Amino acid sequence: TASFELLRCVSGVNQRLAKEIVTHRHQRGKFSSRSQLLQVPGFGDKSYEQAAGFLRIKGGENPLDATAVHPESYPIVERMTQSLGLTMAELIENRRMVESLDLKQFCDEKVGLYTLNDVKQELIKPGRDPRDRFAVPTFREDVKEVGDLKEGMVLEGTVTNVTNFGAFVDIGVHQDGLVHVSELSNHFVKDPRKAVHVGEVIKVKVIGVDVAMKRISLSMKALLPIVKGTRSGKTQRSAQHKHDQKQPKASEASPSSKPAAVAKAVVPTKDRQPARARQSKPKPTATAQAQPKKDIPPPQKKKPEVSSQPALSMADKIRLLQEKFSGIR
Repeated sequence: TASFELLRCVSGVNQRLAKEIVTHRHQRGKFSSRSQLLQVPGFGDKSYEQAAGFLRIKGGENPLDATAVHPESYPIVERMTQSLGLTMAELIENRRMVESLDLKQFCDEKVGLYTLNDVKQELIKPGRDPRDRFAVPTFREDVKEVGDLKEGMVLEGTVTNVTNFGAFVDIGVHQDGLVHVSELSNHFVKDPRKAVHVGEVIKVKVIGVDVAMKRISLSMKALLPIVKGTRSGKTQRSAQHKHDQKQPKASEASPSSKPAAVAKAVVPTKDRQPARARQSKPKPTATAQAQPKKDIPPPQKKKPEVSSQPALSMADKIRLLQEKFSGIR
C-alpha cells in the first residue's frame, strides 16, 4: 500500500522502479509475498537484496514478510522453530520461547552472533525501530520568536550544522543561533566538528540578540567552569611586557658605572661652536696656562641722576607751554 513518494526513498529503489512497483500492484493486485517483487520489471537480485528488508507485507503467506527479518535469514528462523517444535506464527512475539534459544548453535560461516541477536530482537518485538533512541530538546514555551530572547537565557537546542567557524543551533525560534568556535568550550578548539556534531542536543546561553538582523549569538563556554591557568598567549605577552617595564634597566640601575662616558657625551650648549671658529683661535701657551686668573669684579649698576632744579608747579608748566606755542597760527 506504500505510495510512490515513499517507495522511492527505500534503499535500492529509484523513481523509475517505484513507479513500476505501483503499476504492477494496480494491475495484478496486492503482493502476497516478498518474492513477488522479483516479478516487477527492472527489479533485479541486487535491488531485491537491498530493499527486501524494508518492504513488509502484512497478511502474506509467510509471517516473516511482515517483520524486518531479511529473506536471507529465513532458513535460520526455520531452524529455530524446528528446534523448539513450534510453527513460525507461534514463535513470533513469544518472548519466553525466543529467550530460551541458544544462539551459538545457529552460528555458521555466513551468520554471526551480531546478526542472530538482531533476528532475536525482531522476533520478540516485530516492527521495532532499530535506531538508537532519538534525543529531543525541550524548548521553552515562552520563547517562540527572536524577539522573545533575552541575554542570559539558558536554553536547550539541537545542532543543525557545523562549520569551520562554529555551530548552528535550533533553539525553537525558527532561526538558528550561532555558537562561535571561541564559545564552544573553555579550552582551545581547533576543529568545531570534534566538539559537537549534527543532531546533538546541547545547552547554550544567549549572549547576544539582534532582532533587526535576526542574529542570535550563543555560548556553551559560558555554562562551563572557568579553567585556571589557561590564559591566552596575548594575555601572557601583555603581562610579561608589564613585568619588563617594572624592572629597571641596567643603565638606570647603576648610573655611576661609566661616569667618564657620560661626562664626555654631555657637552654644554654654549661651548658648541663651529669648527672654523675653533680652529682660528690660537692655542694658549704653557706660560699663559700657568698664570693664575685674576678675579674680575662684577660691573656696578649706575644710579639714576637726580636733577638739582626744583620741580615746576602745574601753573608754571601751562605758562611755559603757552609761551612755546604762542607764535604758531
